[in-house]
Amino acid sequence: MTEPLGSRAARQLFTHARSQNAWLDRPVPDALLRRLYEFVKWGPTSMNCSPMRVTFVRSMDARTRLISAVSPGNVEKVRAAPIVAIVAHDTAFYEWLPKLFPHRPNAGDLFRDRPALAAETCLRNSSLQGGYFILAARMLGLDCGPLSGFDAGLVDSLFFDGTTVRVNFLCCLGYGDRAGLFPRSPRLEFDEACRLI
Repeated sequence: MTEPLGSRAARQLFTHARSQNAWLDRPVPDALLRRLYEFVKWGPTSMNCSPMRVTFVRSMDARTRLISAVSPGNVEKVRAAPIVAIVAHDTAFYEWLPKLFPHRPNAGDLFRDRPALAAETCLRNSSLQGGYFILAARMLGLDCGPLSGFDAGLVDSLFFDGTTVRVNFLCCLGYGDRAGLFPRSPRLEFDEACRLI
């Protein structure tokens, strides 16, 4: 039986965690990014398809290319964050199913000639993994600033040209500067967002 983690974990992962807009000049070591992925990979996906692929942008060259594809309001966030993760998905994820879903080695055949089903499955599950990514980063003490203001086609051409990988969203990572926080926005209440039927 799974045990509740307690109020400290709830605060760190949800109630006190904030989307960051400003960053401290504090590096994020490669070993921490590896630990992050080691947690994320265990989150469930349908048929264990695991379509998420992550490019961690750290170098000035890669950052300059990425800045050319983001909306004006996100330029400084991408420039200042120690790491910007391009959270993407492999549209040919089904080619990995013999390894990831070995008890059905032909599972990829379900998707190979059904592009709409493959695209829907890929986006849904990479988005699910993206949620795990943010929670795992917070668990490891990193702050996150997920972004959707960018030219997806340009990001794909700059970083994934000639591959089957496509961007889903961007996520700045590092240690947030609390001085850059906006007042916390409200959330919907249970009865506004949920139904019991």
